[in-house]
Amino acid sequence: MPDLLRTALRAAALLALALGAPLRAQTPPDAPALYQQHCAACHGAQRTGLMGPALLPESLERTRPAEVLRVIREGRQATQMAGYAGQLSGAEIQALADWIRTPAVPTPRWSEADIRASRIATPLPDDEPVRPKWSADPMNLFVVVEGGDHHVSLLDGDRFTVITRFASRYALHGGPKFTPDGRYVFFGSRDGWITKYDLWRLQVVAEVRAGLNMRNVAVSGDGRWVMAANYLPHSLALFDADLNLVKTYEAATLDGKASSRVSAVYDATPRNSFVVALKDIPEIWEISYDKKAAPIYDGLVHDYKMGEAIAKPGYLGVRRTPLSEPLDDFFFDQSYRHVLGATRPQAGKSETASAQVVNLDVRRKIADLPIAGMPHLGSGITFAWNGTTVLASPNLGGTGVDVIDMQSWKNLRTIPTPGAGFFMRSHENTPYAWTDSMMSKDAKDRLTIIDKRTLEPVAEVREPGKTLAHIEFTRDGRYALASVWEMDGALIVYDAATFREVKRLPMAKPVGKYNVWNKITRSEGTSH
Repeated sequence: MPDLLRTALRAAALLALALGAPLRAQTPPDAPALYQQHCAACHGAQRTGLMGPALLPESLERTRPAEVLRVIREGRQATQMAGYAGQLSGAEIQALADWIRTPAVPTPRWSEADIRASRIATPLPDDEPVRPKWSADPMNLFVVVEGGDHHVSLLDGDRFTVITRFASRYALHGGPKFTPDGRYVFFGSRDGWITKYDLWRLQVVAEVRAGLNMRNVAVSGDGRWVMAANYLPHSLALFDADLNLVKTYEAATLDGKASSRVSAVYDATPRNSFVVALKDIPEIWEISYDKKAAPIYDGLVHDYKMGEAIAKPGYLGVRRTPLSEPLDDFFFDQSYRHVLGATRPQAGKSETASAQVVNLDVRRKIADLPIAGMPHLGSGITFAWNGTTVLASPNLGGTGVDVIDMQSWKNLRTIPTPGAGFFMRSHENTPYAWTDSMMSKDAKDRLTIIDKRTLEPVAEVREPGKTLAHIEFTRDGRYALASVWEMDGALIVYDAATFREVKRLPMAKPVGKYNVWNKITRSEGTSH
């Protein structure tokens, strides 16, 4: 009997193990514990980033889930990010990928003390000659952001050769900004870092972390100020040209009851001010860096000229323009008196995008723009046409380029394109404008070339099976450079008159290229 009992007990134990195994296998992986064990040392205990980038929903919003999984499995080349396919199961990798897309609790904070403590500077040697280390036209350089492996290439715009290539911070965004003399360039990364790079000496000279999730940076027309727009925290951060923090601005309503992510900040050089787009509250901000700026009167005032109410200083103060809806992105006329902004669809309010014109002098909307779909005004261009100035804007939600008369604000024409576009560029010295269709599945491999005189498409160039996007011109407008937006991509140089390929440089997903002269002179054919 004892032997039978022992046999029965053993069988029962084996049965229990067999039944219990599937239950244990179905127990979900502990993603927070896995993160602390494998990721926190590089990405921070709160996922706010250390040596590696921040891993927050706001930082990863443009990274596809499949790419997140691939990076965790395989790692990232040319970085210290190792692959974990040999250490973690598929379920554990999936759990980590899902978890880093959830909001961090408690919400991470980034204070002025954190900003100041993050600054890194490399002083210039006293005995080093103040001249470029290369032989090229300093005004015809291109800064090329290679998003595929987080590098930047400096390109000679006459010879189309790479002067140098260097590693950048993770996920640069918003376009580099140059100082007025073209010597320094500032890069802004998604995870909040601003990098100041000396194009003459080919060296990073200062860095600072302005926030945890940053949209872009702007440099003042006099080169004295740098401002950063943050999604997290809801703030603006103002620095001097050496990236020392001057002050921060909480992006909130006047009564402090509502706050907002900051969509972008732009320099308006003719106005000596920064103009700010807010994502969540219906206001435009203008912050003047002119010491003689007029005082600011908030709230209802019978006549500000009479000195009624309590004035706030205009210098580095926030001048608010109230709107009915937030504006997601901006375009300016050449005088910078008018802001042309798009309002994205909002659940429960508007199911379609719209666009409007705001006069910054009178601080109110003066017109609606007759643009259907989802205009991408931030990539629009202006040019002279039949005695007036027109705006041409690509459209994220349609197959056409809208042309608007900037005096009457009426739609003159919608130029057909093969698909929805994101970027449009031209130059004063060419009669043609180039636009992509990169938002279209079937037409992302082509650029449409439009005659600015007739407002008609006249040609197209293609890169079959690839994504072809983001044109930028040389200083003289003779050549147009396009990006093959792939990991095994390239920079293609086209003759701007014949549309023929001149040269091709292999690059790792060159997401954008920026010509020094066109940027610092605010060329009418490029973004500002």
